[in-house]
Amino acid sequence: MTVRIDEMDRKILSALQADASQSMDDIAKAVGSSKTPVWNRIRKLREAGVIGQQTVALDAEALGFEACFFVLIRTSEHEAAWQKRFLEALRARPEVQEAHRLAGDIDYILKVRVKNARAYDVFYQALISEVKIHNVTALLSMEELKSTTMLPL
Repeated sequence: MTVRIDEMDRKILSALQADASQSMDDIAKAVGSSKTPVWNRIRKLREAGVIGQQTVALDAEALGFEACFFVLIRTSEHEAAWQKRFLEALRARPEVQEAHRLAGDIDYILKVRVKNARAYDVFYQALISEVKIHNVTALLSMEELKSTTMLPL
């Protein structure tokens, strides 16, 4: 379901994407409105599910998580019980930052952030002990060129 948003909503959402910790006064000033209408719009956007969880972006490398792996998974298992176990295993592992089911030759891709290659191996061994996986390929990211959660509004 898509929600109808107008130009003012887009301005508000852009301001929030840039820095959700801004005061309501600062957002209102940035979008050319007053505080109460902006607050009402934000409330409606939250209720509609357009605005989800608000978090803080942490610097992974500053915290010692220097290795980012993209993990390509092929499986010969496609029944609901396997998919449920796989999803539970992924959700239980904080190292998995993203997981996507794909169309094509690869069934799943994971973005896994760990301290080093040894930590990745611990993650890998735990994962394959919980769910049957046909083939796993891990690709180490040498350099992150761009990373954003901002949508092109």
